[in-house]
Amino acid sequence: MTIENISSTKAFGGWHKQYHHQSTALNCTMRFAIYLPPQAEQQNVPVLYWLSGLTCTDENFMQKAGAQRIAAELGIAIVAPDTSPRGEGVADDKDGAYDFGLGAGFYLNATKPPFDQHYKMYDYVVSELPAIVEAHFPVTNQRSISGHSMGGHGALTIALKNPKQFNSVSAFSPICNPMDCPWGIKAFRGYLGEDQQQWQQYDSCKLMQNSQQFIPALVDIGTNDNFLDEQLKPHTLEKIAQQKGYPLELRMQPGYDHSYYFISTFIEQHLRFHAKFLKIN
Repeated sequence: MTIENISSTKAFGGWHKQYHHQSTALNCTMRFAIYLPPQAEQQNVPVLYWLSGLTCTDENFMQKAGAQRIAAELGIAIVAPDTSPRGEGVADDKDGAYDFGLGAGFYLNATKPPFDQHYKMYDYVVSELPAIVEAHFPVTNQRSISGHSMGGHGALTIALKNPKQFNSVSAFSPICNPMDCPWGIKAFRGYLGEDQQQWQQYDSCKLMQNSQQFIPALVDIGTNDNFLDEQLKPHTLEKIAQQKGYPLELRMQPGYDHSYYFISTFIEQHLRFHAKFLKIN
């Protein structure tokens, strides 16, 4: 598992770094970012995995969210992967649309050609990337996961499917019920075909309905989010959580939208939420 450092920048006493590596899961070269808090110079620290939304790379969250200051205080590393495989030969939407193909991997394992050759973001985030991070950096195996929009969908589905691997999950503006929204239907048809059984494996509402093990969950959504009713459908998830007794706190934040202004406003609360469940020395 060779990785190549391509940038290092000091921030709040720690280091923000970017790396390239050849991904086995995705069959291409991938880039990820990691913020190592100052505590990592003395001891191993837990990790928050951050999954970004449509059109994003590893850079959006690290540059816009303002998370490093609190991560440095709490002693939590942050790892941000790219949102899809990339490179020559990686299939893209035939029309170059923003919501499918490059930049829009939806954190699933594609089964429909030609996307099944590269689009295995679920395997990458669940297995390959944590193995790389834990082999090369001073981190523990204590993990939490968070994300925004498409990445919020990814964080919720991955946590629901892997409750023993993650201590807690949070999301900003997640796509909660992708089987019932335009973004999700387009992605699922393109990556998985028409098999609704496959679709259910990546829908937070279906997964929560069938969940047997619970982990703490926090979701924030702005009441002025342009995608609230058509794409996000948070109240469907909230209703299932209430019926199931799932420990989900869903907060509708008055006046906030879908942007990084919203994320940067509440990211400190999310990091402190995760810190309660991560074992920090």
